[in-house]
Amino acid sequence: MIEVIDSWLRLAAARIHEQGPALTALDQAIGDGDHGTNMDRGFAAIVALLDAGAPEGDGDLAVAGTRLRTAGRTLISTVGGAAGPLYGTALMRAGGAIAGADVGLDTSALIVAGIDAAIGGIQQLGKASAGEKTMLDALMPAAAAGRAALADGATSPAVAGAMASAAEDGAAATIPLLATKGRASYLGERSIGHQDPGATSSALLLRALADSIAAAD
Repeated sequence: MIEVIDSWLRLAAARIHEQGPALTALDQAIGDGDHGTNMDRGFAAIVALLDAGAPEGDGDLAVAGTRLRTAGRTLISTVGGAAGPLYGTALMRAGGAIAGADVGLDTSALIVAGIDAAIGGIQQLGKASAGEKTMLDALMPAAAAGRAALADGATSPAVAGAMASAAEDGAAATIPLLATKGRASYLGERSIGHQDPGATSSALLLRALADSIAAAD
C-alpha cells in the first residue's frame, strides 16, 4: 500500500501543478481566486518531504497511514483558505483508517475505507453535505461508487476507476447548483453556472489515485 500512496502523492502533485491555472480560474469565478495556487504549494511541500525521506514505521499499513497523516498536516500548514484544513483533515482521517485496517484487506477495500473516513472528517469540519456545491459533491458519489464496485467483487483498478469517474461526474454536476457553503455561498444565485473548484480538485486527486493503482496492478 505504501508504494501506491507514495506514487499517488507524487502524481497528484504533478496533476495539481499542471491544472493549477484551471483550478484558480474556477475559483476566481466563485471563490477567493487562489485554489490552484494554494493546492500547488501544498502538494509541492508534500513532494519535498517525500524527497527528504519521510519517517517509516512498522508494517505496510502503518507506514501508509503515517504517510497520509503527514501529508495532511503538511496541507494544513501550507494551503491557505478552507482547502488546507479540509483536505488536510481528509488525508489524516484516511491515514488513520488505513493504519487501523485489517492487514488482510486488499487495496480496493482500503481505499474505500480511506475515502469514507476522509468524508467523515470533511463533514465534521465543514458542516456540509451533498448538494451544497462543495468537494463533497465529488467525494460522496465517489465513495458510493467505490462501495458498489467493491460489493460486486471488482478489481482494485476497477474500484478506483469507478470512484474517479463518479467524482468527475459529481464535479460537473455542481455547475447548476446554488452554493450554500463556503465563500461561493456569498454570491447567492450568481454561484449558479460555475463548477466548484473544490469538487474539481477532488476529482483530479481521485483520478490520480486510480491511475496510480492501475499502474501498480
